[in-house]
Amino acid sequence: MTKAQPQTRIQKKNTRAILEAALEVFSANGYRGATVDMIATKAGLSKPNLLYYFGSKEAMYTALLEELLDAWLDPLRALDAQGEPLPELLAYVNRKLDLARDFPRESRLFANEIIHGAPRILAVLKSDLKVLVDEKAAVIAHWSAQGRIECLDPHHLIFSIWSMTQHYADFDVQVHAILGADHDPYPDARQYLETLFTRILRKN
Repeated sequence: MTKAQPQTRIQKKNTRAILEAALEVFSANGYRGATVDMIATKAGLSKPNLLYYFGSKEAMYTALLEELLDAWLDPLRALDAQGEPLPELLAYVNRKLDLARDFPRESRLFANEIIHGAPRILAVLKSDLKVLVDEKAAVIAHWSAQGRIECLDPHHLIFSIWSMTQHYADFDVQVHAILGADHDPYPDARQYLETLFTRILRKN
């Protein structure tokens, strides 16, 4: 097998520009509504030039999802089994909220893929994601069994953290319609979620 040649500086720049443009187009229009022409225009490249880097719309979409999923798993990977349970879990909540705040387009892209049945990343969800979630759920269950936090179903605890943090990115239009277009919801959300999960998890 021929080893792939490393990209030049220009190739790296163009690849990044294409993926940034693809993220913008996919997050605004969904997979079906996006076209290669739209992405090429957004990236400032000709369609043939874009297709030199990515042979199809699906190739760009899949590359974005794989990159995104890896970033999405990092906060959970950081959950330390040797740490204090409550601070570790609250830190995880905050890391997930930071992702929602800093990468809203990526969050919406991922949510849209899941809503449509995850046709392009289902295998990864059933393998890499499941392995990691099961591993961290076992850590949380162990903490519960030791009496260090309340006894809660660890998988559903993780699901709750996902839904309550990613809501601020996936439904930001709704959030801002209620709170005001200029209102930053994240400081209040952080305080609320820390208070909520502290009360849920703290052993009485």
